[in-house]
Amino acid sequence: MWKEKKSKIHGTGIIADCDIKKNSQIIQYVGEKITKKEGDRRSAVRIKKYLNKKNEGSVYIFELNNKYDIDGSFAYNNARYINHSCNPNCEVDIVKNEIWISSIKNIKKGEELSYDYGYPFDPEDFKDHVCRCGSKKCIGYIISQDDWPKYKKYLKRKKKNA
Repeated sequence: MWKEKKSKIHGTGIIADCDIKKNSQIIQYVGEKITKKEGDRRSAVRIKKYLNKKNEGSVYIFELNNKYDIDGSFAYNNARYINHSCNPNCEVDIVKNEIWISSIKNIKKGEELSYDYGYPFDPEDFKDHVCRCGSKKCIGYIISQDDWPKYKKYLKRKKKNA
C-alpha cells in the first residue's frame, strides 16, 4: 500500500504505491508506551540534540492519551516517516489505545502521505516548527488547523503593534 522514499516535504516520507481510497486505515503508529513525563524528557533531549543541525528535528514522540505517549523512534515504526502538511490527505485516529493513520481523501499512487501534526499554537515557540509542506494552504509553521485562527489573530496584533 505504501513505501518509504525521499520526501519532497522533509527527509524520508511514506509514498502510496497504489491508489488508496478515502477512509482507509493505512498504518499503525507503533513504539514503546511511556509516561507523559518520560515522553517530555525524551522530547527535550532530542530537540536539544537536533537544535543546531539543519533539516533535523525528528522527535517521534506521539501523544496517546492524557497519561501516556508512544515513542515511535524505533526502526520497526515506518509510520514515523509520515510528514506534516497544512493540506493533509490523512488523519490520526486513536482506536482502543492504538494510533492509526487513515486516509481522509482518495490518494493516488505516488502521492506522499501526510497529516496535521496538531501542534497547539504557542507564541513563544511556534517559530521553532517551520512547515515545509509546500501546499497552497501552508501557513509556514506546523500549527494545528484548529489553532490557525489564534495564529492569524496573533499576526494581526503584531502588525497593529509594529
